[in-house]
Amino acid sequence: MSTYVRHSHVRAARRVISAHAQWRTNILQRRSLHQAAVRNDALVQDGGQATRLAVKDNISATGFTTTCASNILTGNTIPFDATIVRQLREGGAVVTGKAGMDEFGMGTHSTTSAFETIHNVLGLEKYSAGGSSGGSAVAVREGEAELALGTDTGGSVRMPAAYTGTVGFKPSYGMLSRWGVVPYANSLDTVGLLARSVGPIGKAIIEQGLYLEHDENDPTSLPSQARRRCTAERRGYACWNPGKEGAIQGLTFGIPIEYNIEELGSRIRQGWLMAAEKIEQLGGRVVPVSLPSTKNALSAYYVIAPAEAASNLSKYDGIRYGRRNSEHASDSFDGILYAKTRETGFGSEVKRRIVLGSYTLSSEAMDNYFIQAQKVRRLVKKDFDRVFKLSNPLQDQQAFDLSEMEETVQLENKLGPAQVDFLLCPTAPTTPPLLEDIMKQTPLDSYMNDVFTVPASLAGLPAISIPMDIPVDPTNEEERLLSFGGLQVIGQYWDDARLLSVADSLSPHILQQRLF
Repeated sequence: MSTYVRHSHVRAARRVISAHAQWRTNILQRRSLHQAAVRNDALVQDGGQATRLAVKDNISATGFTTTCASNILTGNTIPFDATIVRQLREGGAVVTGKAGMDEFGMGTHSTTSAFETIHNVLGLEKYSAGGSSGGSAVAVREGEAELALGTDTGGSVRMPAAYTGTVGFKPSYGMLSRWGVVPYANSLDTVGLLARSVGPIGKAIIEQGLYLEHDENDPTSLPSQARRRCTAERRGYACWNPGKEGAIQGLTFGIPIEYNIEELGSRIRQGWLMAAEKIEQLGGRVVPVSLPSTKNALSAYYVIAPAEAASNLSKYDGIRYGRRNSEHASDSFDGILYAKTRETGFGSEVKRRIVLGSYTLSSEAMDNYFIQAQKVRRLVKKDFDRVFKLSNPLQDQQAFDLSEMEETVQLENKLGPAQVDFLLCPTAPTTPPLLEDIMKQTPLDSYMNDVFTVPASLAGLPAISIPMDIPVDPTNEEERLLSFGGLQVIGQYWDDARLLSVADSLSPHILQQRLF
C-alpha cells in the first residue's frame, strides 16, 4: 500500500522542510590509528597495490590488541580474525592498524576512550570527528587507509562519515558477519564500511560477494537460503555496475516530514533542499512522506541499546573477562566482589548506560520501558515498510492506516499516498561541533545527534551517508572550514546493491567541492 502525497516537484518538499559526558583525565593521544602495523604489509598483489584496511578497535584482527578503548580490556588479544576481517584479507586487503573509538562503542563524538581522543582531520582538529567509529573515518579521510571497518549500532558509522566528509555505509542487518566483533547491543550492532567514495564499498559488498556469505558462527547472520531469496527479489547484485544500476531518472525519493526538526541547522536544511533539487534535475522525483513513529525512535533506542549493553558487559569482571583491579588486596567494595574492577575499568559513559540498562531490565521497570520500547521499534519498522515500493522480504505486507498519516501528506490515488524507492534526509542535524562545546553538553544533548540515524538501525535497514555541499558565507571562517554536511540515503531491507549504486551516481552531483 502506498503512503504519500502527489507532488512531482521539490517545491512541495521545500514547503514541508521550511514550514556528553565530560572528558576522561587519562585521555593520552589524538591519533586515528592508535595501533599501527609494525611492518609495511602493503604488498603488490595481482599487479596492483593491496587495499589498506583500518579496523575499529572492537573488531578482532590477529597481530593487534582489541581493547574496545576501555581500561578493562587493556592489552587484550583475540587469537583469531573477525569473519569480516578474514574475508577482506582474503580479498587482498592488508590491515594497517586499529582505529580509535568511543569506549565499547558508547558515544557520539569519539571522546569517551580510555586511551585517546579522536580529533577531526587536519585543519578541523578543534571539531568532533563523530562517534563511535571516529578513528575509522579519520583514518580514511587522512589517507591512512583506503577502506575502514566500523560498527554501527545507532549511527556510529554514518555520523563520523558526515562529520569528516567521507562515505559511511551501514548494510542490512544480518548481511555482514558479527563474529569477532565485541558486542554492544546484539539486535542493533552492524558491521559498517567507510571510504572516501562509494566505489571501494560497493566493490567489497557486491564484486567480492560479501552479501552472499553466511557465517555459521554468527547467529544473527542471515541464512544462505534467505540470502538467495532476498537477492532474487532485488536488482544490482549481478555485478558492481553503478553506471547501469544507479541511474537517478525515474526513481522516487521521499523526504520524511518528521525529520524537519527544530534542532536542524539552517545550513544543513538548505543542503538537504539543494540535494533534492539536484535529484529532480537528474530526472528523479522528490516527494514528502510521513514516518509518524519517528518521534519516539530515539527514546526507544536509548532504552533497548543500554539494556542489551548491560547484559553484554556483565561478563567483564576481572574473573571471566577483563583486567582485574590489583591496586588493593581485594577489589570488593562493601562486600561486592569485583566492584572495584568494574568501577575503575569502565568509563563514566559506559557506567551510565549499564545503570540505565540494568534498571530498564528490572522487574519493576521492564513492562513500562523495555517492552514499550520494543513496541515502538515494531511501529518504526512498520512505518518504513509502508513508504517503500519494495516489500520487506522478511515481513508480511501490511495495510496503511490513513488515520496515522500527517495531514500535510496527500493521497496519490484512492489506494493511499505514494511510495518511494529511497528516503533522503540529513545524517546529522548540524555540522561538527567544537570539542570544547561537547565537554559542556549533557548526555541528553549528545544523544540528540543520533536522531536521524537511529530509525534505520531500529528497522535493520541499509543506509549510507555521503558528503554534500551546504551554503557557505565567505566572510565566516567557520563556515568556510565546515563547508560540507552528510546526506543520508535509506533503502528497503536487502536493497543494498541498488542503494550503493544510486549513492555512487548521486555523489558527484551533490558535492561539487574537492575535500581531499
